[in-house]
Amino acid sequence: MKHVDRLILAEILGPWCFGVAMFSVLIFAGNYLFQVSQYFVSGAPPGEVIELVLLFLPGVIIKTFSMALLLAGLLGFGRLSSDSEIVALRAAGISIRRMMVPIAGFSLAVAIASFALNELVVPPATMHALALQDSITKNLTMESDQALATTVKDKKTGKVNLMVAALNFDLGTRTLRKVTITSYDKMGNPNFYLHVPELAYQGANQWRIIGGAELTGALGGYHLQLTGDAWPQEISKQDLSFKPEDLLRQNLKALDAFSLSQMKEQIALAKLDPQTKKKQIANLEYGFWNKFALPLAALVYGLLGAPLGIRNVRTGAATGFAVSVAIIFAYITLANLMNVYAEGGVIPAYLASFTPLLIGLVAAGVIIWRRNG
Repeated sequence: MKHVDRLILAEILGPWCFGVAMFSVLIFAGNYLFQVSQYFVSGAPPGEVIELVLLFLPGVIIKTFSMALLLAGLLGFGRLSSDSEIVALRAAGISIRRMMVPIAGFSLAVAIASFALNELVVPPATMHALALQDSITKNLTMESDQALATTVKDKKTGKVNLMVAALNFDLGTRTLRKVTITSYDKMGNPNFYLHVPELAYQGANQWRIIGGAELTGALGGYHLQLTGDAWPQEISKQDLSFKPEDLLRQNLKALDAFSLSQMKEQIALAKLDPQTKKKQIANLEYGFWNKFALPLAALVYGLLGAPLGIRNVRTGAATGFAVSVAIIFAYITLANLMNVYAEGGVIPAYLASFTPLLIGLVAAGVIIWRRNG
């Protein structure tokens, strides 16, 4: 049986690598090619643009790992069918179900690799890419200001402690410039305003005042001029327990920049905030569960592609590509539909994420059973 497993894996490994490369090029071209071309034409340093491309690639590639398994199964088993090797294997007493074992094992390995990359590599790479992209854009347009506003909430109650507004946020130098920090009391009313020329991140969730600061009372009649890096007692320095990357993530819609723990924290804070819409919470929860569902789609695609590739005539690359695109389109359409249902509160987010997987696995089981008959 080990010989059979090696034979099948050898047939799908090459097409899988080809599929990863092909789908990655298509997705990258659709999402980033125009922007990258603009940077080159505008005179951005080629080294920085190439680095930007390399930083965006992990987020693109992990989306293609599963898709490529579908094409690999169609092409690999199509070749085995055309060479009558499937017939020979069945004559030797090896069932179609048994032939799916190495496919399932390889698909599971791809799923684990996808999850690891999506958790450990993609978020920091995406954040680095956004910082580099910001630097390139500023150098090309000669613009120095990127405004940012965010709130700092109590992690237990969800109440806003501080509002931080900066006219210039530079992730590259990890600084906030022309900053206004508004402090709120327990009733949610502003009580102090702290005006700071520059806040520099020192590491360990600590920010340092650069160039002094000015503290005023919200009701007037209170004014304090601070020099150097002195911090006022009226506003707790410990409340600013965040990193520059956290500020950027709070203003992002792309979920690639979040790890599971970061998304979990965002969901918890959103649930505590009464002003957060249920639709926004559902979208975050859907993205959280998709961190698991996206890698597990490898099992669906692998177990769908392999039995569909068993034909009387060889499945060509063009036919295999067309069939794989059709199935991928149907799967993504179903996933988006489930997302809409989740945002509308019709079904829980976890059910929306895993329903396409369950339907896909049932369909794969039916196809394998029919091919085995």
